Amino acid sequence: MLKKVLIANRGEIALRILRACKEMGIKTVAVHSSADKELMHLSLADESVCIGPASSASSYLSIPAIIAAAEVTGADGIHPGYGFLAENADFAEQVEKSGFTFVGPSADVIRLMGDKVSAKNAMKKAGVPVVPGSDGPLPEDPDTALKLAREVGYPVIIKAAGGGGGRGMRVVHKEEDLIRSAELTRNEAWVSFGNPVIYLEKYLGNPRHVEVQVLSDGKGNAIHLGDRDCSLQRRHQKVIEEAPAPYIDEKARQDIYKSCVQACIDIGYRGAGTFEFLYEDGRFYFIEMNTRVQVEHPVTEMISGIDIVKEMLNIASGNKLSVKQEDITFQGHAIECRINAENPDNFMPSPGKVKLFHAPGGNGVRVDSHLYSGYTVPPHYDSLIGKIITWGATREEAMARMRNALDEIIIDGIKCNVPLHQFLLDDPDFCKGGVNIHHLEKKLGMTK
Repeated sequence: MLKKVLIANRGEIALRILRACKEMGIKTVAVHSSADKELMHLSLADESVCIGPASSASSYLSIPAIIAAAEVTGADGIHPGYGFLAENADFAEQVEKSGFTFVGPSADVIRLMGDKVSAKNAMKKAGVPVVPGSDGPLPEDPDTALKLAREVGYPVIIKAAGGGGGRGMRVVHKEEDLIRSAELTRNEAWVSFGNPVIYLEKYLGNPRHVEVQVLSDGKGNAIHLGDRDCSLQRRHQKVIEEAPAPYIDEKARQDIYKSCVQACIDIGYRGAGTFEFLYEDGRFYFIEMNTRVQVEHPVTEMISGIDIVKEMLNIASGNKLSVKQEDITFQGHAIECRINAENPDNFMPSPGKVKLFHAPGGNGVRVDSHLYSGYTVPPHYDSLIGKIITWGATREEAMARMRNALDEIIIDGIKCNVPLHQFLLDDPDFCKGGVNIHHLEKKLGMTK
């Protein structure tokens, strides 16, 4: 078993990883920027190291600084959390070359799944359904590209192979716009991701975003932990997630589970991962795989009883999965609301000092947050300051508990998006279940 793990992250996920390590008797090293001296997990970790100034490029994204911190503290493992370097293959490779254990998949697998073209090809080989498209880079020859788009059928979407987070995408509705759109996306891809490769897919009009959580030990054993619906999004950023996804064709659901598990075995996957799909008209279409722990992993933990972070640490220690598929039973329903330090009216970040923080409680309520009264939210990083997760025997009970939790939470001194969540929890369409990925933006447009 790993003896000392360096947590290469900040905020709520760093605290989440620290708690798992403490439960398993693993010592912890917390790294932080000069702007993050007040983070809660620093006082709880066995050791803490400042790795640079406020700029993430000089601290949380600095591979040499993190490796050096691991060396001076004698850590034997590094957990990247999510964001920052979590899906950086060069980082994973450098961690392993430096003699440490990377808590996640191998660098080769991260590269394979990080490139949208190679990931799509790998999934096709494994029998995972994909969106019809170019089956590789979109040719630069205009005639070839136009012919391909006609075969796929408009509208189409052009994506950057190295893109992510909703960037590097362009929808094309008419043939006369294709070549110009391809050129723009190709140029943006080069500037934003250092990779000019783009590809083309059929654009699905009203899909849902449904993902499958997997665990695999890299020793031929893999399981799924069910699915999540993450369709409530704003600018491709998730706002509310739930598990399981409501109103999914059961045969399609079981088939996609089997495909995802087999894909993990085929590519030699190690650790926790998430297959993301668009779901429309009873069919799943693979869009990408996240080779890390997800922000929304708690909803899966709530319905499965499996601690995903502890399983990651167990697998990274060289052990086989501690559970088999037949050991997993899903109970009830869980919902997660992402709490951001932002103005709920215009979504502008709202950093500053938290004068008072009170977390909600009660049966079936979980709060993952690094906030405390007197903490100052810095302006340098993502606005996520916590997550409220509720569980219920039914979806309706989980939603009722979430409404209570949103009424109870107090965050004084800064603005946050709790009013948005309260608005959505009373939205008749969301309450019914099964809204598509465009629902939230349309809803916000109606309220302006």
